[in-house]
Amino acid sequence: MHPPFGDRAFLREHALWVMRFYGEQAVDPSGGLYHYFLDDGRVYDREQRHLVSATRFVVTHALAFELSGLPVYRERCGHALRFLEQAFEDRAAGGYHWTVRWRDGKAEPQDRTRHMYGLAFVMLAGARAAQAGVEGGRAVLQKAFALAERHFWEPQAGLYADEATADWQLGPYRGQNANMHACEALIAAFEATGERRYIERAETLAHGITVRLAEPHGGDVWEHYRSDWSRDWDYNRHDRSNIFRPWGYQPGHFTEWAKLLCQLDEHLPQPWHLPRAEQLFDRAWAAAWDAQHGGMHYGFAPDGRICDAAKYHWVQAETMAAAGLLAVRTGQARFRHAYHCLWAYCWQHFVDHQQGAWFRILTADNFNLTREKSPAGKVDYHDIGACFDVWRALNGGASLADADASRAAGQHG
Repeated sequence: MHPPFGDRAFLREHALWVMRFYGEQAVDPSGGLYHYFLDDGRVYDREQRHLVSATRFVVTHALAFELSGLPVYRERCGHALRFLEQAFEDRAAGGYHWTVRWRDGKAEPQDRTRHMYGLAFVMLAGARAAQAGVEGGRAVLQKAFALAERHFWEPQAGLYADEATADWQLGPYRGQNANMHACEALIAAFEATGERRYIERAETLAHGITVRLAEPHGGDVWEHYRSDWSRDWDYNRHDRSNIFRPWGYQPGHFTEWAKLLCQLDEHLPQPWHLPRAEQLFDRAWAAAWDAQHGGMHYGFAPDGRICDAAKYHWVQAETMAAAGLLAVRTGQARFRHAYHCLWAYCWQHFVDHQQGAWFRILTADNFNLTREKSPAGKVDYHDIGACFDVWRALNGGASLADADASRAAGQHG
């Protein structure tokens, strides 16, 4: 028997259950939260801090506050936001460091590279904090957006560049991932402020990546580009499991774009949004769903062969969220079926029912690969966010009930 995966109450309670893994023991009284946790919740590095974890902690606590209304989550959201500004912001040159060492209440910058990916999450943190009523959230959002527009925006491409030195000299690499998360942040920025410039920029990014750059190649979204936005087929070819820039097609990014197109369509409806979202989801499912062991593989090569068969938590979570939102927006049973198949699979293999939160990465046949439940960047942002996204989409009373799918999903366990 499985829980009622399609019920709002379940989604709310599961997201808050995951958040409890990052409870009081995760808070560093001297600033922010710790970023590195073993499976049992123990912190294994108390000094290293990463911009992605720092920003995502702001987001997860803001979402937990909206789900629960408990003041403690808004307080910790504010605590995390203040640390982001205190430890990572470079007030002299502008921008945010990628990593710092936090010692005795002071930050020692380690990697000063400016990443649009990181700046996108600063925008998202500011937007979510503003929605939660945290003082300073809107100011962080506005400052980060201004930096992105000034230093990374490329009008001729209609997209953001990816990386710069501490003095804002752009590197040659261009990537879709930073633009995808910028789109996510800009949708949240519009929801928090109502300012149309944010949703219009999100639309430009979405069309640029999922249509203009993808159409010449059969609609598949490639990850890596040169400075002229031509595809770089060889970038990280021998690093297929890179955390932020893996080689190969990423089915989890196909489905994450599908989710974002559903959300974008709520605020700025366009006739291409939902058909393109369906195409991206269907392509990812056909290419990466493991009919033998369940779950979605990490990456596939241009020739269609799986190039990384491991199962990553975020790929399952984003595909689940996309299936849920597509089911709500289209009413199609196949998306409800996929949603329940993924939930049943994750419930059996990814959710750590004994120690809390989700495992990070499993083998193709579902064995845990690491004792590190949450290294840099994880903080269960994708898992909590997936629950939140579907919970919010179901607010109008839509149903995701699909008992047949839940039972069928057990065959993949």
